[in-house]
Amino acid sequence: MRADAMLIGENIHGHAASHPDKPAIICNGETLSWRDLAQLVDAVSFWLEANVPAGCGIALVMPNSIALPVLVLAIARTGRVAQVFDPAWPDRIVRQTLIDNDSAVVFVAAGRDTRFPESVELDDRRPLDSLRALYSNTDKNFQADVSPDAPFYIGYTSGSTGKPKGYRRSHRSWTESFAIEAVEFGHTTDDVIVAPGSLSHSLFLYAAIHALHIGATAVISRSFRPAQVVAAMQRHTASLLYAVPAQLMMLAQVPQEQVFSSLRWVISSGSKWRGEDRQILRRNFPSAGFAEFYGASELSFVSVAREEESPPPGSVGRAFAGVDIRIVDEAGKSLPAGQTGEVFVRSPMVFDGYAGGKQQTGIRRAGDFLSVGDMGCLDDRGFLFLAGRRDRMIVTAGKNLFPEEIEAVLLNHPGIASAVVVPVEDAKRGARIAAVLQLQEGAAVTRSQLIACAREYLPLYKVPRLYFTVRDWPQTRSGKTDLIALKQRLADGLCEPLA
Repeated sequence: MRADAMLIGENIHGHAASHPDKPAIICNGETLSWRDLAQLVDAVSFWLEANVPAGCGIALVMPNSIALPVLVLAIARTGRVAQVFDPAWPDRIVRQTLIDNDSAVVFVAAGRDTRFPESVELDDRRPLDSLRALYSNTDKNFQADVSPDAPFYIGYTSGSTGKPKGYRRSHRSWTESFAIEAVEFGHTTDDVIVAPGSLSHSLFLYAAIHALHIGATAVISRSFRPAQVVAAMQRHTASLLYAVPAQLMMLAQVPQEQVFSSLRWVISSGSKWRGEDRQILRRNFPSAGFAEFYGASELSFVSVAREEESPPPGSVGRAFAGVDIRIVDEAGKSLPAGQTGEVFVRSPMVFDGYAGGKQQTGIRRAGDFLSVGDMGCLDDRGFLFLAGRRDRMIVTAGKNLFPEEIEAVLLNHPGIASAVVVPVEDAKRGARIAAVLQLQEGAAVTRSQLIACAREYLPLYKVPRLYFTVRDWPQTRSGKTDLIALKQRLADGLCEPLA
């Protein structure tokens, strides 16, 4: 059956009939078979049909467990919309997001503040038992008439430092993604797909639901503990691993009892790997292919850099199958190879719009093409190079520069673990550029060394003269640098000038 004719989880009963005793979901030693998964999704679906109006949003405010993907599948099959919240959000953000998105029901872990409206409390120690108790009649299959273009999921940007932004996804946008990934990476029913991060992060929820949609096995974790994840990968003969670069490096540092001969693909997003990181990953996962993809919450997959295709250094890869990339100037005119402009994307995988009544402030449209404000260029072979985000562009002494280019150069220095370039007000130039750094443990780095290093690769106006270090590097729950928190620490004088 073609992906564009399918709903999320539509063939659960077919998979259960084909391999009823095969593990469907594994989480910290707890296993749910395909037979039990189909029965449990039916039970929750009947409860939702009886208690929640069709099309309504259902908030999931809960940590990782087997119950979470079960709920997402049931919500999708009944034509409702799963709103997956980050369980680390403070209650004030949870409450405001519930109001903004008109959540009809909230599934919440026991012990959390249950003063949310229409709460269904799940025992975090026995979440599956809590779900089974909702509806006892599981002797028949749930059937629903749902459009592939209907929304089934709302994901959110990080809410740790501000108000989360929700974005809607239709069934079709994800089933198209599944089909395209099958072309790129050969996903099959026999795969064991590991998604070790928080399921409130769309990358990991997507990986787990992809596994269940095609009848494979999804391995998730209650929390990211590298040694436990490696042990689970070995025990269950993992074949695909989805992770962000910071997680990959922590996994690669865990002593291994055996070579990962079963691992076919390591798929990563979020930031590019450094050269030394690639060598470590290649040594620890010798049988795997490595792929980094560039994408966005609104755009899904855009480009992929597969190691065996020898992408040019600095490139984020070529367009995914089914994706068109255009580079345009300020007037909307397409630019030739080698010229930098705004990156616009046309794809069957793009989102349906922002949730919660938000205006389309984060997106720009040009016909069927969308942009999230990234700037870049294509080379003669169609490989994409990113310059930076339009909203991070710095104007200094009348010249435009993108911090990401400078950060990439600084990260080539062996003593630098993390780097962020920010503007500092300057009466003469309008802005000066400052680099805030996290040093490698034990590294001795001086300001003059970094200036000399940057001068080898950058024109003089792009070389920072101000350098600061910070010990406690702020990160979002997805492992990315928390730019808002870092800028605030600099403004508050909490960063130490580098001599």
